[in-house]
Amino acid sequence: MTISDGVQRPDRCTNSTASRWVNSAGATETEGRNRVAGRYRSTGAEGVAVAVGIGVRPDTEADRIIRAVRAVVGDTTIVCLATLDRRAGEPGVRTAAADLGAAVMAFTAEQLAEVDAVRHRSDRVSAAVGTPSVAEAAALLAGGGELVCGRTIVDGIVVAAASVSPR
Repeated sequence: MTISDGVQRPDRCTNSTASRWVNSAGATETEGRNRVAGRYRSTGAEGVAVAVGIGVRPDTEADRIIRAVRAVVGDTTIVCLATLDRRAGEPGVRTAAADLGAAVMAFTAEQLAEVDAVRHRSDRVSAAVGTPSVAEAAALLAGGGELVCGRTIVDGIVVAAASVSPR
């Protein structure tokens, strides 16, 4: 579903932790912050943390990644930024993770392709990078929990979030 603000997102984020997410469509943002209508934000529940998976093109700037991630997860604590191994070492990804206070986790296309619990698969992505899902699969592998927000596209950056399971 694409909203007029340029953010493409699923109709709603659902699973057992769905109550921790609210759609803040029409909410007024504070000064100095971008207003993204309809973004999913954490309600600020204590101890809630997510692993964020991202799919980016080569040489994506850190500020774009940060804006996209925050548009999807709001102020929720992010424990890691997970992606395809060939993107994990890029300066934009590393800088975004550092600014978000998160570790970077890298997965091979083969590891990502083995994740069955993804909601969205793309033949185009599969042909380009060797796996039908990057963001959702990376979030699931990194978090070890359930997908709390499926593939959401913000400014050309694909973002997904999974709950973090104690290991």
